[in-house]
Amino acid sequence: MIAHLRGRLLSKQPQQAVLEAGGVGYEIAISVPTFGALPGEGSEVALHIHTHVREDTLALYGFLDLREKRLFERLITVSGVGPKLAVTVLSGLSADPLIGAIRGGDHAALTAVPGIGKRLAERLVVELKDKLEDLSPAPKPQDAGRFAEDVLSALVNLGYPRPAAQKAIATAVEKNKALRQDFDLLFRAALAAIRS
Repeated sequence: MIAHLRGRLLSKQPQQAVLEAGGVGYEIAISVPTFGALPGEGSEVALHIHTHVREDTLALYGFLDLREKRLFERLITVSGVGPKLAVTVLSGLSADPLIGAIRGGDHAALTAVPGIGKRLAERLVVELKDKLEDLSPAPKPQDAGRFAEDVLSALVNLGYPRPAAQKAIATAVEKNKALRQDFDLLFRAALAAIRS
C-alpha cells in the first residue's frame, strides 16, 4: 500500500492533484484544505496517502496534514461514509470544527455539509464521539509555563493518553504555580497527578 508520496506537483485543482514521484504521475484526490495549503505547481511536495482498494477501483487520497488523514480514515469506518463523502466532509468542515461538531453532538453543523443528512450526522456522532480524543487539538494548559509542552510530550511518550496528561499538568500547576519554572519539578508533579 502507498502511505506517503514525495515529488513534484504537476497540477492541482480543488479536489485533485497530480504528483510526480519516481517518474510516475499519481492522481490523488484531495480535500479543499489540502488544496489551499499546497504550494504552486512545479514545487516539491510530500503527501500522506490513504490507498483505497475495491475490486473495481484503486484510488489515492492525499493529505498534507497527518491528522487530517487519520480523521479521514476514522470517517470511512462509519457505515454510509465512503472515501468521496469523507473528502467532501473534510472540505466542508476542516479538522478542528469537524472534531468539535462530532464530539459536541452538533448535528446542525454536520448536516450543513452536502451529503450528510440527519440520520448520517447522528451515526457520525454515535460512532466517532469517543474515538477522536487523540485527534483533538491540544488545549494548552492555562498559564502552565514554558515547560508545559515538553512535559506533555514526555508523558505522551511514556504512554499516557494526551487528555489525561494535559489534565495532570493543569492540576499540578494549579496546586503549585512555582512548578511552571522547572521542567523536572513539573514533570514529577504531573506524573504524580496522573497516577493518583
